[in-house]
Amino acid sequence: MADRLEKIFNLRGSFMKLISEKVSGAYPEWPVNLQDKRSQKALREITFRSVEELFEALLHLKNWKDHRASKDQFDREEYLEEMIDAFNYFLAILVLTGVDADEFFEAYNRKHEIIVDRLSEIKS
Repeated sequence: MADRLEKIFNLRGSFMKLISEKVSGAYPEWPVNLQDKRSQKALREITFRSVEELFEALLHLKNWKDHRASKDQFDREEYLEEMIDAFNYFLAILVLTGVDADEFFEAYNRKHEIIVDRLSEIKS
């Protein structure tokens, strides 16, 4: 079985190709030129869509006020669906910029090491 992260990237790329065939202008051709103004505008728009989806997920967190007793039930399935929507837009940004699962994984690990090292500098 293929690596799960690679599979997620492939699924997103396949969806982006499919929607681009059916909906003109759904996505620019990729990988985009990050120096190009239109490409940057497209990436900003997709980023805003991701933030909208994160906000929709946030709206499912209703029991956060200290001064209010809440009887609202948390719907994990709906929350997760909104988080996946946001993640899909995030993945689309990576696909559009030519980042693949391997590059992402390597960059993630590098950054992880940096933040772990920062913690070692903090005195308890």
